Amino acid sequence: MMADLVIENLVVTFGRGHHAVNAVDDVSLTVPHGTTVGLVGESGSGKSTVARTVAGLQKPTSGRILLDGKDLAVGRRDRRAHARDVQMIFQDPYSSLNPRMSVGETLDEALATHGGGNARARAAGVKELLELVRLKPGVSELHPSSLSGGMRQRVAIARCLAVKPRLIIADEITSALDASVQGAVLNLMRDLQRELELSVLFITHNLAAVRYIADTTAVMRNGEIVEHGDADAIVSNPVHPYTQALVAAIPRIQNAGTDSLLHSIGS
Repeated sequence: MMADLVIENLVVTFGRGHHAVNAVDDVSLTVPHGTTVGLVGESGSGKSTVARTVAGLQKPTSGRILLDGKDLAVGRRDRRAHARDVQMIFQDPYSSLNPRMSVGETLDEALATHGGGNARARAAGVKELLELVRLKPGVSELHPSSLSGGMRQRVAIARCLAVKPRLIIADEITSALDASVQGAVLNLMRDLQRELELSVLFITHNLAAVRYIADTTAVMRNGEIVEHGDADAIVSNPVHPYTQALVAAIPRIQNAGTDSLLHSIGS
């Protein structure tokens, strides 16, 4: 199913009067069907507010969010309908999973909520989802507390895929993971995006990650997009001074962590 996301002149304002602040200020961005678009910026840049607004978790002040021409922000009071179209994978996989439910129960619930058939069909669906995210069937019996961070994030990705969304928003999905695990999760996301022809808005502060996984990249600062272009070109030949500063800061901020990430991606 085609899924072109078009964000037009999006504004999200917090506060009122003299205390009002535009967390997102006239942002326009397109995620063509079957592509990954990276949205990069430091903490407070507004990138996660964009993600939450597209996901329907934050009300826009003005502007439009279109998915194949249909405005997600207007007349979409049915949260279940919105969730069928747009699914979000969060930064912390542990907090996004119910600790009282096994992996199998978590995935079964997602399938049941969105019309996954009878119990037998859902059981087959759970097995298929675990295979998609490269987890063994026995993991279905485990609870989140028994899983590593990387395995939890794979379960969160599987739960997202259970809905068969038209758009996936990945919000800092590797930042809570060890550097040695980040590359494996990025590899998985890249493989799934290609296998399933997913449309993905990939939110991150990690330029190494976005260079690897994204087709195009937009750089945000103070609620605005300051640079947008080919993902590799953004990192190898940044034009805007802010982007140049982000690229120059990579060795100082990430140091060996970046090398570890890049090594694991390439292995």
